[in-house]
Amino acid sequence: MNTNYPALEKAIKIAGAQTKLSKAIGSSQQNISYWLRTGKVAPDKVILIEKATGVSRYELRPDIYPSEESKQAA
Repeated sequence: MNTNYPALEKAIKIAGAQTKLSKAIGSSQQNISYWLRTGKVAPDKVILIEKATGVSRYELRPDIYPSEESKQAA
């Protein structure tokens, strides 16, 4: 994999493959592939990916879940 979405790539690597991640979160492999292309995980799947892989919601969707540092700076 070589996309512009390192957080999702990290989650896929931890899960073992796109298909394994998709099964862990109740989605399809096609959705995982789409998210890699678009650079955005569906909002309703972010927490599930975090629970399944340990990749933080802040890494996966910083537009929805800003880091603590970002919140304090605002």
